Amino acid sequence: MGLVALVIVAIPVGFWIREVSEDYALENAKGITQRLADYAVGPLVSDELLAGNPESIRRLDNRLSPWIANGAVSRIKVLNADGQVIYSNVPTLIGRELELRESSTALLAEGQGSVTYQSRDELIHELDGGTEELVEVLVGSRGADGDPLIVQAYYDDENVRAQHGDLLLGIVPAILLALVVLQLAQLVPAVRLARRVQGHQVVRRLLLQRAMDASEMERRRIARELHDEVIQDLSGLAYAMESQETHGDPGQQQFLNQSRTMLQENVRTLRSMTSALYLTDVQDLDLCSSLERLTEPLKDQGVDVRSQLAECSDLSSEQSAVLYRLAREILMNISKHAHARTVDLVLTREARRTVMVVHDDGIGFDAKAQPREGHLGLMIMKDAISEAGGSIEVRSRLGEGTRVVVILGAPRADAAR
Repeated sequence: MGLVALVIVAIPVGFWIREVSEDYALENAKGITQRLADYAVGPLVSDELLAGNPESIRRLDNRLSPWIANGAVSRIKVLNADGQVIYSNVPTLIGRELELRESSTALLAEGQGSVTYQSRDELIHELDGGTEELVEVLVGSRGADGDPLIVQAYYDDENVRAQHGDLLLGIVPAILLALVVLQLAQLVPAVRLARRVQGHQVVRRLLLQRAMDASEMERRRIARELHDEVIQDLSGLAYAMESQETHGDPGQQQFLNQSRTMLQENVRTLRSMTSALYLTDVQDLDLCSSLERLTEPLKDQGVDVRSQLAECSDLSSEQSAVLYRLAREILMNISKHAHARTVDLVLTREARRTVMVVHDDGIGFDAKAQPREGHLGLMIMKDAISEAGGSIEVRSRLGEGTRVVVILGAPRADAAR
């Protein structure tokens, strides 16, 4: 991510530096030309030069020859306000009258020089060959008598571009180094933050697992106490009542029979609750068989349970346990609160995900309402399915039943380990 940010920042900065350095190189050429016009050309433009005096022309040639000889300036022309060439280092151009371009007219009117790239085809006044493109600089100055002058200087574009490249080589590495240093400076806190976030996620996962394990242990404890104490005592009481019904007072037989029947029904209910509370070991029984066992208490209550369970042997033990716990929580809620006549339990495989749908035709509830205090089982299950890489959606309205959709993706790498 840091590398992407570096590239995103570096590209526009690079274009900006390129444009700025090019403008600087062109402005530097204009500055050189302006100084050349003010201090070398202007003072030597006298009446003798205007009259075409060879000696005056030779003096100006000598003055400009160092710039032309070292290649700093390729061509130079001096025009008066009427467009007449009063001097050029190409002698055949002296005396010609040229049509002033808009840039020259603007220069005379506003005094602002200009710098442009010109191809040799556009410079029809040049006689010899050379590079295909030149940098044309127009500046204004004044002659010895104070008359306005137009000085046109032409630079080899390769020299200007070389200066442009030197500027880029001087600036770009420093900018890139600064950006890299900035990224490195941000890398350390970013890594620390990522580790803290990862650590918090690990702690959250451990706390969630502890909560689920604690809930499971409490369910098993309650199931054991119900089985070993309450159910055993009630079963013994039922046998005692049956014996009393057979050998006791005949006048009490009807009462004892009704009481024993009610007691036996309660024992069956408690045993169903015990089976639901005690988690089946999904590793010993496959997920489909475990889910079928969860529906038995509902069937004992007379609920029509319709199951369509696909084979899911490739699920990890963690994912199987999560699906089992979710199904158990959902079916227990249906048993306690829904007053449903029919329940559909569907488990399907779709590509690389597992989908479990539980639908009942019970009284429903407001799915947007907050759970009552102490009723946090489904909330814990939502966190568990999220940690396992899945999602859960609960759709319910009062009087219209409830539909719960659980989607679980492929096993995560860390979960598989």
